Amino acid sequence: MTTGLIPGEHPPDRRPTGGLPHQRHEPVGQGALHVDNRPRSSVITARAAASFEPVGRSVASARSFVRDTLQGWGFADIVDDAVVLTSELVTNAVVHAGTTADLLCLRAVDGVRIEVGDRYPEREVPLQGSLAGMGSPDREGGRGLQLCAALAARWGVEYTPTHKQVWFQLDLPERPVGTRAAGPSLPPDLLPLADGRVRVAVVQIDRTAAITAWNEDAEELFGYPAEQVTGKPLTDLAAWPHTPGTSTGIAEALQLSRWEGSYGIRGADGRVTPVYASHLRVRDTNGEPSTVCLLVRDHERAVLQTPLRIPTSDTSSGSDGQSTDPFEVFIGSPAPDDLDGLLQRTVERARDMLDGDSAFLLLATDDETELEVRASTGLPSARQRFARVPVEAGPGRYGSARMPAVHDDLTAVPGAVPLLNGTGMRSVVTVPLKVEGRLTGSLGVAAEGPGRYSNEEALRLQFAADRIALAVESARLGELERLRRGSLSFLVEASDLLAGTLDRDQTLALMAQMTVPTLATWCAVYTIADQASEPYLSYVLHEDEELIDGIKSLLSKIPSPDPVPTPGARVWSAPADAAHQAALRTSMRSLGLGEPIGRLSSGIGPTLATASAVGGETVVLPLVARNRVIGMLTLGKPTDEHFRQEILELAEDLSRRAALALDNARLYSERTAISQSLQRSLLPPELPQIDGVEVEVIYRAAGEGNEVGGDFYDVFPISDGAYGFAIGDVCGTGPNAAAVTGLARHALRLLAREGLSGPAVLERLNSAILDEGARSRFLTLLYGEMRPQEDGSAELKVVCAGHPLPLRLRQDGTVEPAAEPQPLLGVIDDLELYEETVTLEPGDVLLCVTDGVTERREGTRMLGDDGLADVLTTCTGLTAGAVAARIMRAVERFASDAPSDDMAILAMRVPGLHTD
Repeated sequence: MTTGLIPGEHPPDRRPTGGLPHQRHEPVGQGALHVDNRPRSSVITARAAASFEPVGRSVASARSFVRDTLQGWGFADIVDDAVVLTSELVTNAVVHAGTTADLLCLRAVDGVRIEVGDRYPEREVPLQGSLAGMGSPDREGGRGLQLCAALAARWGVEYTPTHKQVWFQLDLPERPVGTRAAGPSLPPDLLPLADGRVRVAVVQIDRTAAITAWNEDAEELFGYPAEQVTGKPLTDLAAWPHTPGTSTGIAEALQLSRWEGSYGIRGADGRVTPVYASHLRVRDTNGEPSTVCLLVRDHERAVLQTPLRIPTSDTSSGSDGQSTDPFEVFIGSPAPDDLDGLLQRTVERARDMLDGDSAFLLLATDDETELEVRASTGLPSARQRFARVPVEAGPGRYGSARMPAVHDDLTAVPGAVPLLNGTGMRSVVTVPLKVEGRLTGSLGVAAEGPGRYSNEEALRLQFAADRIALAVESARLGELERLRRGSLSFLVEASDLLAGTLDRDQTLALMAQMTVPTLATWCAVYTIADQASEPYLSYVLHEDEELIDGIKSLLSKIPSPDPVPTPGARVWSAPADAAHQAALRTSMRSLGLGEPIGRLSSGIGPTLATASAVGGETVVLPLVARNRVIGMLTLGKPTDEHFRQEILELAEDLSRRAALALDNARLYSERTAISQSLQRSLLPPELPQIDGVEVEVIYRAAGEGNEVGGDFYDVFPISDGAYGFAIGDVCGTGPNAAAVTGLARHALRLLAREGLSGPAVLERLNSAILDEGARSRFLTLLYGEMRPQEDGSAELKVVCAGHPLPLRLRQDGTVEPAAEPQPLLGVIDDLELYEETVTLEPGDVLLCVTDGVTERREGTRMLGDDGLADVLTTCTGLTAGAVAARIMRAVERFASDAPSDDMAILAMRVPGLHTD
């Protein structure tokens, strides 16, 4: 930055030397007058100039330059308006235009003219029209020019081929010379009321709030002699008004560096005298703090009350005679219609108004116990955004949130404003935002130097905070309502998705996909098999898929979070700590400095990108279902980011639903595994190898996840050279049908190996089924015994108890039933069954099926016995496996729908002589 200050010098003529005309624009409309064409040299008495580089810090430097210049000239009354306008115009030049900003201050007897020029004249400039035609405040001709029109007496835009300049003129108010503040002359009946003699009580309080000094006026006002009250706490005499929504009392007010307001003092006669007080906290030469209290009767408050500084814009009127809205003057017009935009504009305006280096705004929770950072400027906003600070007084807490407070040097009071720890800010002024007596937020402005702010700045900032508090609260409530509606929609959709699956892995994937990126940048799901098991990292997801493996590697090297059943989110610092260590090791390796002590483990560590991805706030939510912790849902943010409380509450609701869905999926998986294990036990382990006979089985159980239904089959050896075979169908489904299936298959093997004939085996099985009582089911069964013969044929003895008849395919392609129908099992006690003998010649096939094959339907059509026989006639010369496969393909193609009944196909073939 280059500057110059030359008192009394005339401003240079900025017209181009190349003969080009000096173009000028003068807006016409509210707050703007025509250009004063009088020679400047006749009124200018001093000049100050400076140039600022195109960097963000130049805006603060320009504000300081203008403030120091105008205060040096004695123009303190217009400093604030000049600083605000300069900040906007220099921001346009160095931030938006990206060029050097040339700043010129011109002093005159009746005011000051400030010119801001940049070196980008090609940018759009409004040619004519009123303020309403200037467009969006985000454009070049936006807020800066609107503020010029609102605050300046005159303003305009001048540009040349190489420079563009915006100027404004501020006139001095009519005030007597030498006064700090003055009011108009008033008739006597409008003057403040006071007694014949105004008494000002001076009371001094030590660090324990005990009275150490009590002057004569205090004795007259309250009736106590000094010796009676000395040493007593002032709190014994003070009647403090308890305002709803505040918790500050007289004890807290006495600890503040400055305080001004009303309360009451109980006099010696027992009556309470309303007083207006001004407190100032001081310290003696020994460093002992005390508080000096000046008290007057409340109706005489004008003696002590600090006059509120009303900005010129509050009482000014536009050219149409309408008063300017103080809110719009502070925020700018049009005001942002979203909460984040409004808050960001607020902190920028507050910073400019007090010439600070940074500003911040926090919003209070519904119970007023915490403040959440929502906007800041000049601070690492990504690190601070959504961070929470307790309101109650105490070390490291935001104790001054409910009242205006000024801190001259934060290094003397570490932790007084936790938000500013480690930022380099030393002096700060904070004021509360209140609506109807309720704390809704806190606004603060900070500077890098100590002692920058006084009570006057606190009052000015409080004046601004009072103007915006209602608008901020209204916008916050609107945002909360939108968040609640969005949360309800999100939870409804999440519930539908989670209820739509019983697969554990899919449930884990859904949990992660619903949280990333809606609620968090990354997430990890830990599961716990049982109470004796350690948490297991089951799923990891990041919005950038390339970082998933790195995060998974990092989390696998650190201990998992403790499975605490306490509801709500709790902060887990281990991932961020591990990420920071990994980043440090990576950096040291790149510098050739080796690795520090305490590395996590050997092997490839996470990259710097992974460390940055998990370096922010990480929270853990327990997954609790049926009073047991079945896992943890871990949500994380990248470096320096925090979670909003509303997001954490939504995540907690989601975790409860996800936990129940995950537990349901676990129970379903366990029961499915048990069911499948039991079902597999009902099937024969493997088919025996029979010399001279080909055997093939195809089995399909209906229903998803079922391996065994009501149909069953078996082929087993009985004795040397003899084999039993069976295919059956139990009525019904479910566990009862499965029980009959297991009974039938195992009973057949046992009874056949006892040497009983086929009818005897089935009669005893019939009795066993009937013995089951109410659990019994009737059963259709085809049972037979097979003995391969030396001539290449096979002799079969068959009993068909209510089952579809077996079909015999001869070598010439003819198909015929191989047995007669007989009564089914499980219905009557006394069965008279008989067996039939069938001889399969070389090349013959015996096909046995269940009714799921023959009753295959497509609308009103059914495959039936005839349809099955037609398909079998095309299988001449095929092996047993090929016959079974062709029959199954024909059944599946017969209808488009999935089969609704179990199907079993048993094909046995005696090979022809030419194939031996």
